This record gives sequence, C-alpha cells and structure tokens, in this order.
Amino acid sequence: MQITIPVIDQVCDEQEIYEQLLPLERANVLELGCGKADKTRAIAKAGKIASILALEIDAIQHANNLAVTDLPNVCFESGCAEDIPAADDSMDIVLMFKSLHHVPMDKMNQALAEIHRVLKPGGLAYLSEPIYAGEFNEILRLFHDEQRVREAAFAAVERAVASGLMTLVTQKFFNTRIHFDDFSQFEEKIIKVTHTHHALSPELHAQVRNKFMQHMTATGVNLLMPIRVDLLRKA
Repeated sequence: MQITIPVIDQVCDEQEIYEQLLPLERANVLELGCGKADKTRAIAKAGKIASILALEIDAIQHANNLAVTDLPNVCFESGCAEDIPAADDSMDIVLMFKSLHHVPMDKMNQALAEIHRVLKPGGLAYLSEPIYAGEFNEILRLFHDEQRVREAAFAAVERAVASGLMTLVTQKFFNTRIHFDDFSQFEEKIIKVTHTHHALSPELHAQVRNKFMQHMTATGVNLLMPIRVDLLRKA
C-alpha cells in the first residue's frame, strides 16, 4: 500500500471514482461522517441504492441533516465510526469520505474493526482520504496541520489489511477541484466549520488570507486537492 504516489494526473469529481468502484445498485449503504450530506444526497438521488444510514457526530450538523425531508431512502442518525449503531453483517458498503482522519487516533483501529463487524461477508469499505500535499493543503496547514492524523489514518488501514481483518481491493489516486468565490466563502466553509474549532489570531488570519489571495483569479480561487481511495473487502 502507498500513502501517495509521485505524480497524480487524474482530475475529476469523486463521484466518478466511487461510481466506478462500487456496486451501488440495491445496496444497503452506511456513510460514516456524512457532514453536510452532499455526497449522501448525490448517491441517494441517483436512485440505485436500497438505503443509506448516514451518521454524523457533530451535533450542529446532525441537527441540520435531520431537517432534510426529500431523501426518503436515507436515515440520518447521530453516531461515530468507533461505535456504529448498526447490526452485524448488515451493510453491503461502508463509505468514509475524508473522515477517517477525524476519528481520534487511539480509536482508529476500533473504527476499522466496527466497519468489519457491520459489513456483510464480501462487503466493501470505501475510504477516501486527503493526501498531505497540494495547493489547498498549503493554506489549510497554516492553521490546521493534519499531517499527523492523516498518517495515522493510513497506518490504521495498513494494520487492518496486514492483520487480515480486511483485504485490499485497490487504491486510487486523483485530484479533485475546490472552488471559492472569495475569502469570506473560504472562512465560512473551512475556518468556521462546526466540527472543529479554529481560533486564529489576527496575525495568523492575515497570513492565511494572504496565502489564499495568491490564488485569486477573475473567477475566484480554484485549487486542487489530491485524494487517495483505499477500497477494502471483508472476507
């Protein structure tokens, strides 16, 4: 397994990747750390899956998700990856979109064990993680350096495979585009995100803004984020 590769040429939306890799038709899906449920919505609206159990531990975001009324095949619940409120062998697919590194490091092994528990035999775990590189990361790391937790998340996946808990199906590496109209939108979406408290001093705030504005164009700021997908199977 590789945490990254020297050159990542593919640029695409992640939907292209998971639709290529996953047998979503009539699947019972569990999404861990669904956040604002953008991908939950895209998968549910595609009309292929049987159901999605979408878990979110952030109370503010979970309350917002409970207000969603147009996704009848989605059940939003409060929960975390290390203690999944689902029965053994009940899920065809488990999804984690850039969320494994948000699990406390001392509970990452438990999260992988829980994913194994709830998957049906032969079920798939799709784990996408941001790679510690790229234009967006250069801005983010000024106030929220995730190198240690991202490395820990990869190590946890490696241990799950090495121990025989899960088998590796494939890895995919790609870049996804991130767009911000202006710095205020970056502040709202990234700095003020509800699941993590970012307290920036005036000096650091100015440094982040200056770094961000170096990428400003006539159409806003367009950045690339490199992503790694580890696709695992329960034996």
